[in-house]
Amino acid sequence: MKLAEFQQIAPTLPLAPGIYQYFDAKGELLYVGKAKLIRKRVSSYFSKKADNQKTIELVKRIASIRFTIVDSEQDAFLLENSLIKEWQPRYNINLKDDKTYPFIVIRKEPFSRIFLTRKKSKDGSTYLGPYTSVHQLRELMEFIRQTIPLRTCNLDLHPTKIAKGKYKVCLEYHLGNCKGPCEGLQNAAEYEQYLQQATLLLKGELMPVIRYLEQEMKRAAQQLAYEQAAHLKKKIEYLRQYRSRSVIANARTPDLDIFSISHEKKAFVNFLMLRNGAIVQSYTLEAEQKLNESAEEILSFAIAQLRDRFESRVNEIVIPFAIDYPDKTVKLTIPRSGDRKKLLDLSQKNTAYHITEQRKRERLQLDKKIVEPEKLLTELQEDLQLSSLPVHIECFDNSNFQGSYPVSAMVCFKDAVPSKKDYRKFNIETVQGINDFASMKEAVYRRYKRQRDEQQPLPQLVIIDGGKGQLSAAMEAITELGLQGSMTLVGLAKNQEELFFSGDSEPLRLPYQSNSLLLVRRIRDEVHRFGVQFHRKQRSKGTFKNQLQEVPGIGAQTATQLLQHFRSIKNILAAPHHEVEALVGKKKAQDIRSFFKS
Repeated sequence: MKLAEFQQIAPTLPLAPGIYQYFDAKGELLYVGKAKLIRKRVSSYFSKKADNQKTIELVKRIASIRFTIVDSEQDAFLLENSLIKEWQPRYNINLKDDKTYPFIVIRKEPFSRIFLTRKKSKDGSTYLGPYTSVHQLRELMEFIRQTIPLRTCNLDLHPTKIAKGKYKVCLEYHLGNCKGPCEGLQNAAEYEQYLQQATLLLKGELMPVIRYLEQEMKRAAQQLAYEQAAHLKKKIEYLRQYRSRSVIANARTPDLDIFSISHEKKAFVNFLMLRNGAIVQSYTLEAEQKLNESAEEILSFAIAQLRDRFESRVNEIVIPFAIDYPDKTVKLTIPRSGDRKKLLDLSQKNTAYHITEQRKRERLQLDKKIVEPEKLLTELQEDLQLSSLPVHIECFDNSNFQGSYPVSAMVCFKDAVPSKKDYRKFNIETVQGINDFASMKEAVYRRYKRQRDEQQPLPQLVIIDGGKGQLSAAMEAITELGLQGSMTLVGLAKNQEELFFSGDSEPLRLPYQSNSLLLVRRIRDEVHRFGVQFHRKQRSKGTFKNQLQEVPGIGAQTATQLLQHFRSIKNILAAPHHEVEALVGKKKAQDIRSFFKS
């Protein structure tokens, strides 16, 4: 937008607080800003000489301006941060962080469970977090498990189901980690008491829990239940030790949010969350500057975004210098001494450490040999003596659990990088019993039959993870589809990292740590990860049924009996015939052997 164009619309802009939005000719949102007086703030972009090239570029791209009037500067501040978070405009500050962090959820259900989740739902449950350190979070959950007896199963403990005797206590009950609500051995009121204690621990409030356990210990001692009293004493000692290593500030110090910033070539902001005298969160990120923003502007923006992300509602923030922060409900403290100054110094140490570590990583990256995709693929083409450049590579792998429940997975790499939208998963449908080769044949056949029928492009290279047997099975599928010569298939031996071509008696070994071998390893590791992830997901859904139940004459009870004794179908088939007969009888033992060997 030129100055003359802006001068025509300037009188229409309000002299009131609010937010303004700049859009380009295509209607794309370029920038969101807040202002005490919208007309005055927007005019500054056009009336003064821009002090940096990025601002000049922004002004050139502006095709239209929209604004929203609000009641106060604080409302403008909150609305600006909300819009930036939602739309992430090109020219606004960007907090460089695309991770999803876990929460602890206290599920709204009978006898509520406590567990980790990365997805926050509006289901009435209580969510605590997010937490930046998964390791710290798992340690906290283990601490609760050792201190508070809560259930970890996912049973539906509706009172009617408990009354009908649908469930039996598990090992956790016998280990003392659960009080057995599934069998009605613990009532809801007692369980709720334990749940409240766990909630206090999650919030860092250890002293109420310690006092409760001390009362229980005294009561147990008075009733001469010395073993129970000793057990409670151990828990109290464990809680005190945990508290002593967690508290780093005076216990009388109020809950605080502490922020520091390093603003040199790059801007980094650290956030420490102090609750009950303990640091419960420590987080450092890079703030990507778009218009040469000042340290004050970056810090103000980062505080608003991070407090919203971590759902902080404390009313005091500790910062290193004065900033324009319109939220009048929050007290801004710039400490010169005392506990707050020590905490601010700690935050600055964390920022400095993060910067040092990032520079180390950058130096290491500079030392690495970075290979362009085309050069890498050319090297792989030469090493495998392929007729064409393998810009499109696909890799198959089978996954199973203790020799049963097979699935297959396929990953796709284009220009030497994963093309995740082209990944495919296969539930094996036509194979009975344990047959890794037939499973591979089915997956390959289904994949390329569809590609052929839909006239989709075929890969130049197909890697079969598993060696000669799986490769032969895959080649059978390709032959049946009439696609011989359309692509090159190689088998990858799982242990030796040797490549086999169909019909060759000797394997090919790529040069150790060569770019070609590193790419093949990466593809293999990715298909293995993807396959295992799919298999676990299917198992957790209960997708698989026990394959023993597919044997004519074998019901669920017999199948369960066999698996409890032998642990897997593979072990059943490897066991002496008389052992199986002794467990289920001669006829059933023979039926099982015949079914899986057919």
